[in-house]
Amino acid sequence: MKAAAPRAPQNNERFMNQALLDKIESAQFRKEAAKFNVGDSVRVHTRVVEGDKERIQIFAGVVIGRRGRGLNETFTVRRISYGEGVERVFPIHSPRIDKVEVERQGQVRRAKLTYLRTRIGKGATLVKEKERQKRTTPKTGKTPEPAVAAK
Repeated sequence: MKAAAPRAPQNNERFMNQALLDKIESAQFRKEAAKFNVGDSVRVHTRVVEGDKERIQIFAGVVIGRRGRGLNETFTVRRISYGEGVERVFPIHSPRIDKVEVERQGQVRRAKLTYLRTRIGKGATLVKEKERQKRTTPKTGKTPEPAVAAK
């Protein structure tokens, strides 16, 4: 005799379950989400518990990727330590992360910077820095207008 197959949840039940999960997740979110993008150089302050003592450990490097959504969102930071590439994946909403400081904003044209893994030396950490302000002329302090070609 065969056992009856479990019935699939109806559309309404699935919606109710998702609403319940979203409500539970919302209590776990960080109050202020970290504002950084792929390509930024960051310093991640993590809480490390050793016995009964707690201390802050800093992991500095370049963000090479972000993935997931909601509570499951993570980001990967890569740095070169003693000539060896080290990558670490951090959950964004983890209580173990104290804060994320952006040292330098990078300008990249990719969502994932996995090509940095094959680079050696300074090229492994070098990401073009974003221009923070427009160019100004030294004397007037105004933005120069583009020259119009005479006909």
